[in-house]
Amino acid sequence: MDIISSTKNEKLKNISALLKSKKARDEQGVFVIEGSRLIRDTAKTAPEYFDSIFVSENYDLSEVDIPQNVPVYTVKDSVFASVSDTVNTQGILAVVRKPVYTLELMMAGGKNEAAKLLLLENIQDPGNLGTMLRTAEAAGMTGIVMSSGCTDIFSPKVVRSSMGSIFRMPFLYCEDFTGTLDEIKKQDVTIYAAYLHGGVSYKELDFEKNYGILIGNEGNGLSEEAVNTASKRVFIPMAGEIESLNAAVAAAILMYK
Repeated sequence: MDIISSTKNEKLKNISALLKSKKARDEQGVFVIEGSRLIRDTAKTAPEYFDSIFVSENYDLSEVDIPQNVPVYTVKDSVFASVSDTVNTQGILAVVRKPVYTLELMMAGGKNEAAKLLLLENIQDPGNLGTMLRTAEAAGMTGIVMSSGCTDIFSPKVVRSSMGSIFRMPFLYCEDFTGTLDEIKKQDVTIYAAYLHGGVSYKELDFEKNYGILIGNEGNGLSEEAVNTASKRVFIPMAGEIESLNAAVAAAILMYK
């Protein structure tokens, strides 16, 4: 196959659009992942999501076990570098299909017997969301439910910081966040809201079998509407002059508790 040698190539122009535009990702139902490790892990755990793979002309394809029937395109080194979203490109990226999950899957607990949910309202920082996704997998959560005001989980920064968890940790967005929280509660799930004012210290808390941990926006915290849907309020004691913890850090502490 001929080497792609121009940034005007339609496939490369589409990759640039997918990296920059949520609208493009939504319309096509795909997004972009980059780097040998992430693509190698995806090939191992979720090969069915691959749409196409692009490598620089000097990339060693033996580093990745490419799934059969996935088209691979070779790109001139200088052209590949101009398309990549990373500063130091590793010479490989892939267009992959978006995974689709359901609340029913999360409530069933996947491989576990209990539902363990992370509930996120208006999380804006891509690094925070990716870190929460990765930590949720590590902590054995069964799913993540997000308000429509959360940042796009398929954006490049979220995908990179999730370290592949985006293909293994079930998640979904919901337009009616508080309505969804009410539905979750009706299914015997206790919702614990991370809240600075009142409630019980997480150190004194014994989580119910089925639970959800509710985390709010980095700057404004949880809305009163979301807090009012919670079963209990929980806080993390802090020393010194610190007023609040980073949202991803707070989520990690409570998930591991």
